[in-house]
Amino acid sequence: MNTEQHIKELREALHRHNYNYYVKNAPEISDFEFDALMRELQQLEEQFPEYDDETSPTHRVGSDITKEFRQVAHKYPMLSLGNTYSKAEVAEFYERVQKSLNEDFEICCELKFDGTSISLTYEDGRLVRAVTRGDGEKGDDVTANVKTIRSVPLVLSGEGWPREFEIRGEVLMPWEVFEELNRERAENGEQLFANPRNAASGTLKLQDSSIVAKRHLDAYLYYMLGEQLPAEGHYENLQYASQYGFKISDTTRVCRTLQEIYDFIDYFDTERKRLPFATDGVVLKVNSLRQQLNLGYTSKSPRWAIAYKFQAERALTRLNEVTYQVGRTGVVTPVANLDPVQLSGTVVKRASLHNADIIEKLDLHIGDMVYVEKGGEIIPKITGVDTDARFLIGEKVVFTKRCPVCGAQLVRNDGEAAHYCPNEAECPPQIKGKIEHFVSREAMNIDSIGPETVELLYNTGLIKSIADLYRLEACDLYLLPRMGAKSAENIVAAVRESLNVPFERVLFALGIRFVGATVAKRLARTFQTIENLMAADVVTLTAANEIGERIAGSVVDFFSAESNRELVRSLQEAGLKFAVDEESSEGRSETLKGLSIVISGVFEKHSRDEYKNMIEMHGGKNVGSVSKSTSFILAGANMGPSKLEKAQKLNVSLKSEDEFLEMIGEI
Repeated sequence: MNTEQHIKELREALHRHNYNYYVKNAPEISDFEFDALMRELQQLEEQFPEYDDETSPTHRVGSDITKEFRQVAHKYPMLSLGNTYSKAEVAEFYERVQKSLNEDFEICCELKFDGTSISLTYEDGRLVRAVTRGDGEKGDDVTANVKTIRSVPLVLSGEGWPREFEIRGEVLMPWEVFEELNRERAENGEQLFANPRNAASGTLKLQDSSIVAKRHLDAYLYYMLGEQLPAEGHYENLQYASQYGFKISDTTRVCRTLQEIYDFIDYFDTERKRLPFATDGVVLKVNSLRQQLNLGYTSKSPRWAIAYKFQAERALTRLNEVTYQVGRTGVVTPVANLDPVQLSGTVVKRASLHNADIIEKLDLHIGDMVYVEKGGEIIPKITGVDTDARFLIGEKVVFTKRCPVCGAQLVRNDGEAAHYCPNEAECPPQIKGKIEHFVSREAMNIDSIGPETVELLYNTGLIKSIADLYRLEACDLYLLPRMGAKSAENIVAAVRESLNVPFERVLFALGIRFVGATVAKRLARTFQTIENLMAADVVTLTAANEIGERIAGSVVDFFSAESNRELVRSLQEAGLKFAVDEESSEGRSETLKGLSIVISGVFEKHSRDEYKNMIEMHGGKNVGSVSKSTSFILAGANMGPSKLEKAQKLNVSLKSEDEFLEMIGEI
């Protein structure tokens, strides 16, 4: 046997033994024998470097070479799931799916792993790329770190896998590993990780993959995507993935009735506490990929899947003080400072009180014993007071009347629960918050500037507004604390690069109240330029698709302030994009202008979301329900009977796929 063939056989054997140990939990050889095979392979690879291979088992130990993460666009957006917290909401989801499909369907029930999302791409049976979720559109390339995770196959086993596909899952830190890691950090006097999710996420983003390798991360995979998947069912694809060498949870079940879903939820609501990893709920997915396609997506999440979150744990602890935080939009949020208490695997010292109404409703007094929960297992909040425990009643908590930072008199608008600091031009937390929002990944993506850098630049007087970012010079930054020449140059380069960000994200970055990323995109597409948007009144704005009076009023208020108009002028002079690019406008028309269109049924040529985009591209308005003002219904197969009945009653016409596509010039 020649050397190259021997190296190949050693790799195949080690991959197989690795899979048996970390995925099947059924080792065939001892650790000593495994280590001996690994040492032999390492020696041969060192002796014959011409036979090196990036997918060799020896690469799982990681490298101490540090390098910044490269951002990679997702081929398929990684959207988040809508959350439910009750069986009634699960039933509503089930009934929506039933009504939309109007045919039999199955629901795949899976545990919701509490880790950090990952996307793995395989080509010709080899791992070529691992990318974090990021902002859903793009993420960080962490391939070197993921290669250290023993349960992630570097080379696929079995046969019949697609030539190219993506598989998504969750990178986890098992409880046992988490507890050992925190023990080591405590002994070394280092700050402890709050929970396994944070530990896994932080580990995956370490620059030194040799340290990642020592943290013993794990990974469960739960969703395959690609052009030539082996099966039409999601669950069936997972079974194939298991044959390829992926770690697939054996808890996954296919349910055909609502009661079967409830039984799954009830079982794991108790059983989850015995699992070796953290889980905070159950994910429900329509099993058929064809049905998933027809159900489509909202702007943020798929309509064919939802997450049921287990009820939060509750703890009792003492309220010591109430302080106040000021957000970038001026919202003042009360924060309860508590005696530390263990809750859902973390130590809680602070909890949100949300607003003045909540404080009044709870009838809080300093020194009260309060019940604390984690809303959705994430954000601690106070849900009640143990009034029987009161024996020396403290001062009643009354919401502050002034901004805790700048001292301005707070305001509260009619119909709103929040109090605001109106001093947005001079209140430091608002200014810094607006800058942090502006540079964030979803907005201008100036990733060299984080919260600490914003704080430093603001406190040293180098920036007092967003526009000041575009006046920064490297020479201004060299002498700042913790700022070297390379960091200074990176900041200036990143600011310069942000000039290429499209109008819709610039608009979102301005931080207009109630204007999130989706609304900003809709406004940009509708009004095309910042001048058109600034000139629009409430009536004009509300005529735009899905822009209500609250959003319209906020946009008008923002641009009626001279300071904000001056900000836009400064940013225009700096070279930011305040008009839709010609490329983005290609294919747009006003063919459907003034028409309100309902989509219903199952389609063959495009998904519902694609049809919704077409309607908007051609000036139409998507509406969800049939009414007198509905222009027509784009009707597919198995159209909902209630919509059909209402359309007939109101004399609303139906158009087929072909009729619609011909109408907009697609056929």
